Parts: sequence; structure tokens; C-alpha cells
Amino acid sequence: MKKSFNIAERGGGSYRLLAILRWAMVVIFVSFGMQKFTLQSAQGIVQFISNSPFISWLSVLGFRGEAYFLGVVEFGIAALLAAGAFSPILSAVGSLMGVITFSITWSFFFTTPGVVKWSLSTDPMAWNLAGEFIFKDIVLLCVCVVLFLASLPQSVIRSCTV
Repeated sequence: MKKSFNIAERGGGSYRLLAILRWAMVVIFVSFGMQKFTLQSAQGIVQFISNSPFISWLSVLGFRGEAYFLGVVEFGIAALLAAGAFSPILSAVGSLMGVITFSITWSFFFTTPGVVKWSLSTDPMAWNLAGEFIFKDIVLLCVCVVLFLASLPQSVIRSCTV
């Protein structure tokens, strides 16, 4: 049985519509990457990076360096996702990198002090503007998961669901 990766642009029916998600994510990653080259964005992400158990090591680059690094990574993911419209393997790699990116970003919701106040007595989960900003990343994470799963060979998907 041949195991070949898939891309939405070559699929049929509703599968083909996943191409819309790919190109939306390309635009999102390009815009996020561009923002990382601004002073305001570099200053804004310091609190998240410094408290992250996953990427706090980036602080050795300085606050502008860590932002530049993340910007380049986001441009790279955008390029992989765009190239993924033509190469199934690049589609899988780009979407997997998106999953990793948004998993780390969404972890900021739990690792950055003051973003969320947990309470059993009043509002069970109250967050500030930074928390609201981060919370939307769960949708972007799910889009990348869908794109990744759609890129995998159908035999792999079938073996995972059996």
C-alpha cells in the first residue's frame, strides 16, 4: 500500500476547502512575523518569553533578538505552509511547526503571571487583555492540527482511528 502525503489543493470535495485554511494561516504567520520586527511587539512579548519554560532561553538574544528570531521562524512557517500547497511533505512540516508554535503560545496562558485569575467563588476564569489575546490562539492551534492531519497519508489516519 502506497503511503503518500496529501495536500488540500489536490483533494476533492470538502477536503479541497482546507486550502482556504492553509492560505489564511500563511497570511497570519506573515503578519505575526512582520510584527516581531517592531519595537512595540518586541517589548510586548518579553513578559511571555521570560516566564515560559519552553522558550525562556531566547532571552540570551536580548529582547529585540528574541523577537527577531521568532519573526524569522514565523516567516519560515509561512513559507513552508505556502510551499505545502505544492509539496505534501512541506505541508505536513509547516503545519506541525504551526502546532508547536501555537502550543507554546497557548501555554503562556498558564505560565505568565497575572494573565488569568482562577477562582471557585466568583468568575471561575477571569483574564485580562493579555489573556484574551492569548486565548484566541487555541483556534489557530486547532487549524494547524487539522492541516497537519489532512497532510498525513490516509493509511496513517486509518491506522490511528482503528
